[in-house]
Amino acid sequence: MALARARASSRSLLGELYRQGVPTLHATGSQSFTKTMRKVAGARKREVQDLFKYFNSFMTAEKNSLDVLICDEAHRIRETSANRYTKAEHRTGKPQIDELIDVARVPVFLLDEHQVVRPGEMGTVAEIMAAAARRNLTCHVIPLDSQFRCGGSDAYLRWVVRLLGLEPGGPVVWEPDGRMRLLVADSPQEMEAFLEERRAQGYGARISAGYCWKWSPEPKPGDPLPADVVIGDWARPWNLRGDRSVSGAPPAALWATDPAGFGQVGCVYTAQGFEYDWSGVIIGPDLVWRGDRWVTDRTASKDPVFKKSTPDADVDRLIRNTYKVLLTRGMVGTVVYSTDPETQEKLRELVGERREVAAV
Repeated sequence: MALARARASSRSLLGELYRQGVPTLHATGSQSFTKTMRKVAGARKREVQDLFKYFNSFMTAEKNSLDVLICDEAHRIRETSANRYTKAEHRTGKPQIDELIDVARVPVFLLDEHQVVRPGEMGTVAEIMAAAARRNLTCHVIPLDSQFRCGGSDAYLRWVVRLLGLEPGGPVVWEPDGRMRLLVADSPQEMEAFLEERRAQGYGARISAGYCWKWSPEPKPGDPLPADVVIGDWARPWNLRGDRSVSGAPPAALWATDPAGFGQVGCVYTAQGFEYDWSGVIIGPDLVWRGDRWVTDRTASKDPVFKKSTPDADVDRLIRNTYKVLLTRGMVGTVVYSTDPETQEKLRELVGERREVAAV
């Protein structure tokens, strides 16, 4: 089995194996990504749509029934595949990692441990290697030092993980590398106007934010979306939750790929797994800079996955990982804004480009 530490072009790998006639499936834990791939890649062929599965699709599959299983976004693997809809006879308690390993002769796991954003996600290098060892399987760990994400800018990816304290050394001043643009907006209005200009030039763009605002139920068809994300006199709706379009907004799974998604603010669960040309990221009050360090405030998060029983240390890690995901969606550039004045000033200090957003 193969284990890669960062996400590669899983679709290229799947396509090549498909063309060679190797029985292969692609699986993720992301509803948005899987539905999008079924729609885009399998637009004309049902057999192509059937190549894209979920991690919990293999509870009753026969051992080694596949030659290759590509487990994309493997950091989203959960403890078991069972949920409230699972039949009693299928509630075996078997770990999801074991199901994924058993179903294929060659399981391939593509993961980024800094993209674990929910309690219960356990797709780590250590967990997967331990599961392989229990089966006396050889596990090859392949570090992917470069990738397609963020315009191929390794410097930007390193800057983000240093910024968020996900790797040691502390934040550093951004040094432009000619691959990624990084800017700080003075307000969400300025961010939105800048991204609108980029869209007029033919680029794709989205705005996403930390889960720091309530999320109202979706309205009836024809009614306006509730503008839940409110910052001063600027207010926009979250992306939709459901599988149908409402009031011109695309369904949740298509927020990142449908041009109409620009009208809503995306959350980490709809942004994860996708890229777009320009990314606007709003850092909310759940992550603020105080003195010489980041401070996470779990009380500022509205994410329902954080329970009272979720330890503070886990919440801290998951909030930082959330912003790591959001800050690495852009392929051409990222515009960032913090709702907290001290944090905003720290970003200005680190990014260096002052008040150029509106003029660029």
